Amino acid sequence: MIVIRDGEDVPQGARGGVFAIGNFDGVHRGHKALISRAVAEARETGRPAGVIVFEPHPREFFHPEEPHFRLTPLAEKLRLLEQLGLDLVVVLEFNREFASRTAASFIKDILVGWLGVSHVVIGYDFFFGQKRAGTPETMQLAGQEAGFGTTIVAQQAEDGEVFSSTAIRLHLAQGDVAGAALQLGHRWRVAGVVTSGQRLGRELGFPTANIELPPATALMHGIYAVRVLSGGNWYGGAAYLGGRPSVDAGPVRLEVFILDFDGDLYEKDIAIEFVAFVRGDRRFDSLEALKEQIALDVERVREMLRDAGDSSSDCVSSS
Repeated sequence: MIVIRDGEDVPQGARGGVFAIGNFDGVHRGHKALISRAVAEARETGRPAGVIVFEPHPREFFHPEEPHFRLTPLAEKLRLLEQLGLDLVVVLEFNREFASRTAASFIKDILVGWLGVSHVVIGYDFFFGQKRAGTPETMQLAGQEAGFGTTIVAQQAEDGEVFSSTAIRLHLAQGDVAGAALQLGHRWRVAGVVTSGQRLGRELGFPTANIELPPATALMHGIYAVRVLSGGNWYGGAAYLGGRPSVDAGPVRLEVFILDFDGDLYEKDIAIEFVAFVRGDRRFDSLEALKEQIALDVERVREMLRDAGDSSSDCVSSS
């Protein structure tokens, strides 16, 4: 999959493609409906299939003072998009100049002039251009004049629940990672470099790998059953997110005890995939009481992973 950014030349073979356009935060099932339509159209017409995304998220640009919980930072978004059969991704920088671009200019200069699109696929609620003046109907009419096709995809839902990034954030804020996974069509994951901690977990008999999360990450604090990807292998794990009220009530951190693992992950990249919620965060009167609860949590995590088909022994496999 080719990634093209602002100002870069578009390879000749990439021009004339079919593009789905959107923020695609989470790459959830609603997004996948758009992308699958684009891929199908591209395969039918023998053209490259692509998506156009915006970086940073427009909300981050317009409201930098308000922390925005991104479900998928760009690297994770690209990983998910690559799994959907796309040939290319265009990453447009959402800056002051771009925000002031009119809808007509976006179509003429970027879609037609730069990319030479043959067809675009957008959602029913896609608004674009300065002051969001461009609508799906605007795109459709412009396409008729400029010679490209437009597909407008209706709202996507299941059992009365609309697929949306907002709904997924609400699920995660309540610790409902299983509900978020149903909306996403895959389990929500985070990734980062393992940092050093205070080694309290090792003293308690449960050494952890710690990674820093963006401050806006609004996942409910508590214990989770997770899968951990490290060195090309998956492992089961028990993850804790919180401020450690039983110890020092410090900054929020994500700590993961990896089941049946013996190794040093310091300064290595890992990914953590959330499978199930175990319990909420709470304070314990002593470290001994905390240790006993952690042992119970780990056993519960093993059960949950087995029930989900992701037991520790099953997880240790090549990715």
